[in-house]
Amino acid sequence: MSEAASPPVLPRVSDRAFFVFNAVVSTAALSLLAYLLLIRRGDPGSALDLRFMPAVNAALNATAATLLAAAWVAIRKKRPDLHKYLVVSAFAASSLFLVGYLAYHYVHGDTRYQGQGPIRLFYFALLISHILLSVVVVPGALAAFWFAARRQFTRHTRVTRWLMPIWLYVSVTGVAIFFMLRGAAPSAP
Repeated sequence: MSEAASPPVLPRVSDRAFFVFNAVVSTAALSLLAYLLLIRRGDPGSALDLRFMPAVNAALNATAATLLAAAWVAIRKKRPDLHKYLVVSAFAASSLFLVGYLAYHYVHGDTRYQGQGPIRLFYFALLISHILLSVVVVPGALAAFWFAARRQFTRHTRVTRWLMPIWLYVSVTGVAIFFMLRGAAPSAP
């Protein structure tokens, strides 16, 4: 085998620095989100109108879900090059979603669910599972990328076996929550 065909040997780097970085980034993102949703609650006097963002965010979630499903198919078909492109694209879509989500909630605060009856219980069960599982997507995705970049594919696979279905669930339920919020809005007089 020629030397050009073999993958370059990466220098040994401690995972500790990455895990500290991952913890800091993940905690900062979660803290900012908690601040926006629980403490700040929007700015009713803001001249900035981002009411279009929930639809954009739903589209980004749908895009991420589609790309993740395609990435899963690509890796099953032994196409790691395509898998890498699709997962990085899914991460970009999810990252843009997060930026849009934070911007919307910074300006407008939380959206209240208007539905009544048993559908209300279903909505909140879906929302709670979506929120709880979304907490692991950022640190899980960063860990998966780290292990793939380090060519530690056994560790990468160990993370992605639980991360992939969670990330896919969070993306799909994000779209469902958008439609539930819009479908339950009170009708205009």
